Order: sequence, then C-alpha cells, then structure tokens
Amino acid sequence: MRAAMALPRHIRRLMAGRPIELDGQTLDVDAQLMLRINQFAGIQLAAASPEEARTNLNASAKIAERASRPPMRSRPVRIPARGGELYSRLYIPNHVGENAPLLVFYHGGGWVVGNVETHDDAVRFLAQHAGVRALSVDYRLAPEHPFPAAVEDAIDTYEYVVANAEQLGADPNRIAVGGDSAGGNLAAVVAQQAKDNGGNLPAFQLLIYPEVDFVNRRASRKFFSEGFFLTDDDMNWFEGHYVPEGADKSDPRLSPLLAKDLSGLPPAAVITAGFDPLRDNGEAYYDALKKASVPVTLHRHWDLIHGFINLLGISPRFREATLEIAGVLRTGLDLTAK
Repeated sequence: MRAAMALPRHIRRLMAGRPIELDGQTLDVDAQLMLRINQFAGIQLAAASPEEARTNLNASAKIAERASRPPMRSRPVRIPARGGELYSRLYIPNHVGENAPLLVFYHGGGWVVGNVETHDDAVRFLAQHAGVRALSVDYRLAPEHPFPAAVEDAIDTYEYVVANAEQLGADPNRIAVGGDSAGGNLAAVVAQQAKDNGGNLPAFQLLIYPEVDFVNRRASRKFFSEGFFLTDDDMNWFEGHYVPEGADKSDPRLSPLLAKDLSGLPPAAVITAGFDPLRDNGEAYYDALKKASVPVTLHRHWDLIHGFINLLGISPRFREATLEIAGVLRTGLDLTAK
C-alpha cells in the first residue's frame, strides 16, 4: 500500500484505472487506488464474526497510520461509568498547556469494532493541529453490549470530563464532543441529552460523517452501496449487532436527526465525504440544525470516501482533509470561548 502510494501520480492513475465519476463527483486517485488494493487483498469491514472484524481492523489500522508523528504526551484515564470502569486515553500536545480546550472523542466502527488504538493516529493528529487536549474513549461494543450501552458510556464520559476538567487540564467552558461515523452519532446524542437533561452543554460538536438516522434511507446509500469501503451490507451488519430486535429506531438516542426539537444545541460542524453512503444523512442533520437556528457549518469532501481520517499514512489528500477538520475544531472552540 505504502509503496503504491509513493509512485508518481500518473503511475497511480494507471494502477487505479479510469477515473470514477458518480453523482457529479470524481473520486480522488489515491482513494480509488486504495480501494482497488483493498479489493485484491480482500479487506472489508464486516466479517463472519465481530471478533474477526475487530482483528482485521486492528491490523489494517496499523498499515494506514503515519510512520512518524510529532512527539506528544499521553496517559490513561479510568472513567467510572454505570456499566463499569471505562478505559480512555488523554492526549496532550507539547504546545498545549493547562486550562486548554478539550475534545471528547468517540471512535467510529459501527458500534461493533474500533477502539482507542485504531483511532490513535487520527486523535493525535486532531489534537496536534487543533491545539487541544483530547480524550479518546473505549466505550462498550455490540453485540456483547448492544444499544443503549454505548450511549450510556458516551454520556458518562462527557459528564466525568465536565466534573473533572481541572484534573484533566481542561477549560470547563471549552469542552467539545466529536467523533467519526458511529462516534459522530454518539457525539450528537451526547449534546442532545445534555440539553434535554439540563446539563452542561458542550462548547462545540465535531460530527465527522455521522450516522444520524436508522429509519430513512437517502439517495447516497444507494449511490455508494458497494465498492467505496463502507457498503450497504456493512451497515446492515453493524445495525444487526447494535440495535436490539424490537427497538424503536426513531429513538433520538439512535437517530438524533429524528429528535423533535433541535433548537438550543451547541454550535456544530458536520463533515461528509462525497463517496459515502452516510453522506446524505449527515447533510440532512446539517439542514435540520440550521433550520433549528443552531450555528452550524458543513463541508463535503467531494472526492473522498468514508473513513478517510483513519488513512493519514496513505495519502497527502487524506491528511489535507483531516487538517481542515482540525482547523474547523480550533476555530469553533475559539469562537465559542467565554
């Protein structure tokens, strides 16, 4: 993978094949080449069992991370939660001091796979370039712990951070929630629950290609149902493990887009990828937040696929897009500072 991505662009284009154009967008050449290599290697998200899928993701995450990274302090943090003690990791960039902004980050992986390690490089990158401390959380995974276990862990973690901000070196007025995919879902849910329960609102929401609606299927899920890393079959597999039989899929803790009242939520940034089955769900949430007069910004990376923040060692294009996300987080926290 690394050798192929280091080749001259015209060679990468030959290896990737003719440009893929769909829904008025052209797929980035490195994303296309990575997908072709994944196809040859048989790499996919879903597997015969959650255990196998986790093993596969743990291995592929190491391949895709950066070979060298700026030095950064980190330490484990144990969080008391209603479902048992949770492991998390606090990242502290060398240029970030005390009383700093802090991002509570929930990893993606369909609520079934993923952990602090699979997202280590992404969280380090965001912390470094946004100039924030970041706490990455290992919430409980399905099917061993189906919905609402992950939601409970996400809420408990956020409330712990608010209550222990000084101990974590964080400014209690500049605590953001964020995550990618399933983690974006959890971040949105945490913000909604904080508002509905009269708790301390996050200063900012960073929602990276979030899943926000288990009820409605929008056009992007059909356009990009297969061949672009996250597939329709993958999404059905994740849902089958996470959502218990008979659960109300319109529950805002599952489908935050379907909440009756989105007004009063903290400022947010919604990030989507053009070639992503979740694209239209994320953008529908942006529209709903905007309609509810929530300060919100949207950026679609037209040429990219789901999961690009976990591919920082593969291509400069993925790093460029994630650098922009870090800038959005930094700006959002600066503008909401009290």
